[in-house]
Amino acid sequence: MTCDTITRQRLAAAALASVATIALTVASAVPATAQPRAVSATQPPVDDGLPMPGFDVEPGRTALVITDPQNDFLSPDGVTWGVVGESITANRTVENIENLFLAADRHGMPIFISPHYYFEHDHRWQFEGTLETLMHGIGMFDRPHALTLEGFAGSGADWLERYKPIIENGRTVVTSPHKVYGPDSNDLVLQLRKAGISKVILGGMSSNLCTESHMRALIEAGFEVMVVTDATAGAITEHYDGYAASLVNFRMIASKVDNTASTLRSIATAYE
Repeated sequence: MTCDTITRQRLAAAALASVATIALTVASAVPATAQPRAVSATQPPVDDGLPMPGFDVEPGRTALVITDPQNDFLSPDGVTWGVVGESITANRTVENIENLFLAADRHGMPIFISPHYYFEHDHRWQFEGTLETLMHGIGMFDRPHALTLEGFAGSGADWLERYKPIIENGRTVVTSPHKVYGPDSNDLVLQLRKAGISKVILGGMSSNLCTESHMRALIEAGFEVMVVTDATAGAITEHYDGYAASLVNFRMIASKVDNTASTLRSIATAYE
């Protein structure tokens, strides 16, 4: 091997090393892409191995639906706070629902409330599921009957006080009460259809019960649904985490899952 050949080989090796050094320098200067992750309360999923159908806010076709924005869930004085308070506080659920209410009302997006009430005759049911038994036992959402508001103001069945300016503004639709978890027992679907709504932004309480049941039923009824993951929360007990359970099903079933901040931007962009 001649000296010229050796020199050329050394120059080539040096050039390759230089190129590699430059490539590493450039790579280190470019922000790394987000790592794959599952959905969480505050972050949407990234490269989690599932499709991303997406959800576009369309004025005139999209509504905000909030389940059970009531004291017994969302107030520290409510009968369930001992099991839902941790999740509500961590997710800032109360504040996020309020921000969704305010944004929807400001832009003229229709708002629908699907509440939960138990009247005296409901306590005469001859059989109940696990948490139905619990809710009836602790007097959750209790009212005397459908034709009176006696004792309603400030009760566990009443709206959280900070939501009343929106819920009671004369524009928000409050449906008849659902009785177990989903809207199968109330008129939410009818009210949405009559308003020309085909797409729903969903939040409210409680994540793996009423919120998830509303998501499932609305999708089965032909609506396109996205869930706002930090505008809901769930019960956490010694052995079970209802909120964690709901996140999996939200992700696997809804068209989109995202946080409140991103949803507010989507609403503003669609209307502005």
